[in-house]
Amino acid sequence: MINRLAVASLPADVPAFLRTPEAINEIEYLGPEPDRWRSLAEPELNAAQSPDHFIDFEYADIIGTLPRHRYEYIAALTAAEITHPDKARELQPSRVGFQPYITNEIWERLKAAMREYRNLSAKHQDTKPVEAAILFYAGWLGHYVADGSQPLHVTMNYNGWVLKDNPHGYTTEHTIHAQFETAFVDANIKPSDVQPLISAVRPVTDEWDPYMGYLRHSQLLVEQVYQLDKQKGFDGAGTPEAKQFTAERLAAAVSMLRDLIYSAWVESARPAPQWQDQPKAGG
Repeated sequence: MINRLAVASLPADVPAFLRTPEAINEIEYLGPEPDRWRSLAEPELNAAQSPDHFIDFEYADIIGTLPRHRYEYIAALTAAEITHPDKARELQPSRVGFQPYITNEIWERLKAAMREYRNLSAKHQDTKPVEAAILFYAGWLGHYVADGSQPLHVTMNYNGWVLKDNPHGYTTEHTIHAQFETAFVDANIKPSDVQPLISAVRPVTDEWDPYMGYLRHSQLLVEQVYQLDKQKGFDGAGTPEAKQFTAERLAAAVSMLRDLIYSAWVESARPAPQWQDQPKAGG
């Protein structure tokens, strides 16, 4: 739903191929693609990419301001394992998660592909291969933007309250995550519930800070998910409050994804800086 609504609401000045019914269908199909990589039939792939779907800010914030680069983040967490031996297991990077990093990296892939589309178009060369790449990156990006709108993807309390401090008696059962984001949405939320809540287009010049702000907003809503669950808000037809909350979360994801796809297009018009020195092997 998020992918379809996002690409359908792109501004009119994106390339025409992005707005075709075929493109919208393709990007919609690709929304769940990273979850198709989580099968036990592909254990190495599953292990490698599972941490991309979440970030536990309670642990990530131990290192202070998160660095922009994945490997600097890994190094900082590894150092924190040494200085916080009581939390060493929880501070392993694969347990803390990489959500903002995979999102940034795919956005930059999308931007690079759109730059190539511009180059090929200017030379009147075939753009079909790069169009396919753009659709894949846009659909792939949508999965993680959708994950980021779900508050349980940015907390250690991702599927039941794990903190010993639980004065409000939030559920500790490992059912809330799927109940909220899958069963409740499938049964109760329609595109028509989400469309009126989509914000106006807000293009960005750089993905990192706006997307981190988006994740931090999701973090503020973690307890609200548990409160709604305690009120049986996600059971069956749920409650009006739960339905409104869920539609707002979906609309936030639609708005963010649309803005990131559009911003990748706008920013792809800027000339790419040239390397001053040769990068290491493979660059």
